Amino acid sequence: MAFIDINADAGESFGNWQLANEAELFPYLSSVNLACGFHAGDPINIFKSVALASDLNLAIGAHPSFNDLVGFGRRLMAVSSAEIYADVIYQLAALAGFLKLKNIKTHHVKPHGALYQAMLVDEKLAIAVAQAIYDFDKDLPLVTLAASGGEQMLRIAENIGLRVIAEAFPDREYLANGLLAPRTMAGAVLNEPSKIAKRAVLMAEGKAFTSLDGGEIILKADTLCIHGDNSNSATTAKAIKLALNNAGIEIKAF
Repeated sequence: MAFIDINADAGESFGNWQLANEAELFPYLSSVNLACGFHAGDPINIFKSVALASDLNLAIGAHPSFNDLVGFGRRLMAVSSAEIYADVIYQLAALAGFLKLKNIKTHHVKPHGALYQAMLVDEKLAIAVAQAIYDFDKDLPLVTLAASGGEQMLRIAENIGLRVIAEAFPDREYLANGLLAPRTMAGAVLNEPSKIAKRAVLMAEGKAFTSLDGGEIILKADTLCIHGDNSNSATTAKAIKLALNNAGIEIKAF
């Protein structure tokens, strides 16, 4: 049976502010990317998310970002290579500390938001982040964008020595160049679970789908991401898992 990973960006609550119902969302996943405190997440919420993911035997990855709590990590920040290198090391270490309590190693690294997007086009930034991951643990896979939009990041990571995991977003629209449509574009974020589930199957099977600005996209993905900050993320995850299983595709971590 063919298989694919389903991941979600999670651990993004802060203090009394709860972003997602992870108890409802996590059972439909095979891996999670947990915020490390720079765009969301604080020690007690990281601890809770690690405990829940561990209880459900999910693969747990780090979700580092720009140091941007106010903007939820979705604003491009002017930082030097040395700064972002240190910021990534700091965040990986924060999550690893909580994982150590469960005798678990970090499974992968997936940058968040504006950092993820910037790494696709900013070579110096991409090198700094990839080098930080490699220096922290050279066996940690880096999750980056599948299709033509992720080609530069794939090259940089592989040159440094990292394994790369190709990721697709069934709940986001794409541009014809293979990049994600900016959230500022109308229709860039999909909210209908049935539509998202159908696209997830197309992505998992490597079949074409229409981009937001016209044309067709074909990509090969190792993992599909569900955004945990969507209000119906659990319903969407359930629909995706059912659609994939009906298509003969098993859900398991890469």
